[in-house]
Amino acid sequence: QVQLVESGGGLLQAGGSLRLSCVVSGRTFSNYNMGWFRQAPGKEREFVAAITRSGGTTNYADSAKGRFTISRDNAKNTVSLQMNSLKPEDTAVYYCAANIYYGGSMDRKQYNYWGQGTQVTVSS
Repeated sequence: QVQLVESGGGLLQAGGSLRLSCVVSGRTFSNYNMGWFRQAPGKEREFVAAITRSGGTTNYADSAKGRFTISRDNAKNTVSLQMNSLKPEDTAVYYCAANIYYGGSMDRKQYNYWGQGTQVTVSS
């Protein structure tokens, strides 16, 4: 019933910007804490950013802090990730995730629902 669909990935040069979006359907979106994670080839899936139900609290990985911004629009059932000053090391598949209980969680094991991911590739 609950589905998450990411979009907005692509190929761009270092220093550029990209905005990822995730649309959630099937349940009441405002009930869910949301997060973004990423996974590069050969690496473990890692936390990027999280936002609580009403958007009042956000958390960021050190690698994202100052460059990325997570936001949500509960009226449109969407969560977004604005990425600026992109670096080649940001190259990964980016996943949208949702959980009911753990606001701002950085732990992927605490998220119950996942999208299929969108590829972001940053060239030198």
